[in-house]
Amino acid sequence: MSLQGKLALITGASGGIGKATARALAAQGCSIAVHYSSARAVADALVAELESMTVPGPGGTRVRARAFQADLSDYDSARALHAAVVAALGHPDILFSNAGTTGAAVGKYGDIESVSLEDFERTWKVNTGASFLLTQLCVPHMVAQKYGRIVFCSSVAAGIGGVVGPHYASSKSALHGLLHWLATRYAKDGITCNAVAPALIEDTTMMANASDAVKGLIPIGRMGKPHEIASVVETLVTNAYITNKIMVVDGGMTASAF
Repeated sequence: MSLQGKLALITGASGGIGKATARALAAQGCSIAVHYSSARAVADALVAELESMTVPGPGGTRVRARAFQADLSDYDSARALHAAVVAALGHPDILFSNAGTTGAAVGKYGDIESVSLEDFERTWKVNTGASFLLTQLCVPHMVAQKYGRIVFCSSVAAGIGGVVGPHYASSKSALHGLLHWLATRYAKDGITCNAVAPALIEDTTMMANASDAVKGLIPIGRMGKPHEIASVVETLVTNAYITNKIMVVDGGMTASAF
């Protein structure tokens, strides 16, 4: 399915997975709204790279891209992000809700009392609340045009607890319940909703200092690469028959989807 003429809003696009996904979708002619929180220079450099790409097919037109700042722990900022994207580029046809935070890591065997309620709530706001709100804002246009693609960036932690803590794992697993409802409710409107659940991806903030012990959890013997996650997102966006699914990309850590 061609992405020419489509617009993707990618949150957390200044990170490894976000950048790789922006490149993959832009290579198919998709316009990209590049969201960032604080890494403005990285976002601007990505926009320049994307704008240098040529849309496939005759005409030689350039990919459209623009950077947008927002603190997704603040719901008013998330609303302003959506409004700014619509004003500058139009309504998103594709939402890749990729931005996330780990909060303070307590580890696989940490104590639950080490997680403050404030950290729990902020983690949920960024990872879950902002995903819900942006979906809520994007869906009406998708329904009106009978086309939409929603992809959440979850985590293997959603299914097995992970190595960060209960606040992070629970915020990611909540996305699964959300996508199951969305996928069922809006399937007849031409909207698909899925999640990709990575584990231990290099060139990301979360795994910047991964220990050898953590890396040793991966059966194939190495960390994943951002483009390997991006390729799955690309499949979910271009395939109209895949919906209501959690695509686990974890180097063999789990035996099946959860």
